[in-house]
Amino acid sequence: MTASDMNYITVALPKGKLFGPAAKMLMELGYAPEDLRENSRKLVITNETGKMHFIITKPADLPTYVEYGAADIGIIGKDVLLEDSKDVYELMDLKFGFCRMMVAVPQSLQREKLSDYAHMRVATKYPRIAQGFFHSQGIQVEIIKLNGSIELAPMVGLAEIIVDLVETGRTLRENNLVEVAEIHPATARFIANRVSFKMKSARINRLLGQLKEKLESGCPDAKV
Repeated sequence: MTASDMNYITVALPKGKLFGPAAKMLMELGYAPEDLRENSRKLVITNETGKMHFIITKPADLPTYVEYGAADIGIIGKDVLLEDSKDVYELMDLKFGFCRMMVAVPQSLQREKLSDYAHMRVATKYPRIAQGFFHSQGIQVEIIKLNGSIELAPMVGLAEIIVDLVETGRTLRENNLVEVAEIHPATARFIANRVSFKMKSARINRLLGQLKEKLESGCPDAKV
């Protein structure tokens, strides 16, 4: 199976919170097979009727599959696109999976101005986004890349500031952290490989049009 097979469209879906609403949306449009499950043992799930292959990947890997043509199209969070800056077409905001990329600090370190945090250390899973934001503000900081438990960093003295994706803010509050700046909102995005978008434009544009109609008639529930 390769994405270059002109008879099929290969769709990459992300594991995690975006998988449910993405799969539900595609099922409602008649594209996804009934056995499309996040925990499926199949590496490739095929809908022969709709001539579509589905692959399920880690969110951080998904844009790479699309960029290199292993998948024709995909659904992924804006945060991943901003951090990785892959060479793909971002075709549509799907309006679900809403989060915010935030700067947060311990309550005891809250300052009046953002510039007051200059020369502090910032822990984050998103070093590119964090560095770009502070640079745009003219603030020099030290970025520390972490892969998990970002809220722990201020508690143990690893960093004074965190940059992380926030949905409700509950985790921040539970760890006595307060939001001091919003960097960017993030929702699920529909992306495409540049070559596939030209070679399979009719099918991809038809799906794109159906997605737009669905959103206009009623936005998918991000909590599905």
